[in-house]
Amino acid sequence: MPTQQGPTPSAGRALQHPDTDAIRLESVLHALSDPMRLRIVCTLATDGGEMACSVFQLPVSKSTCTHHFRVLRESGVIQQMYRGTAKMSVLRKEELERLFPGLLDSVLAAVEHQERRLGTL
Repeated sequence: MPTQQGPTPSAGRALQHPDTDAIRLESVLHALSDPMRLRIVCTLATDGGEMACSVFQLPVSKSTCTHHFRVLRESGVIQQMYRGTAKMSVLRKEELERLFPGLLDSVLAAVEHQERRLGTL
């Protein structure tokens, strides 16, 4: 008689992400319209890999930070997964580039231009 295997340790903590084909431009633009979320995206783009949510130093409460990451994840801008007890985030750069060519690079360049113009870089 075969034994029934239980869920993998992180299976109960799986996070919902939109399929690539379900990502909508207006959702992505909405997610990128908030300064804190834009800051998260810029940090992930600069790093280029997975980053734990706990390393982001945002001047907002923990619950607000969680909200910003959820908006980015549900819009398809980032992917999140658990690695042990840490929730890791990574930018879905290749998928976004395939769906909306040049959008993310243009937004990141515009952020840098604005920071130089305002002297905040």
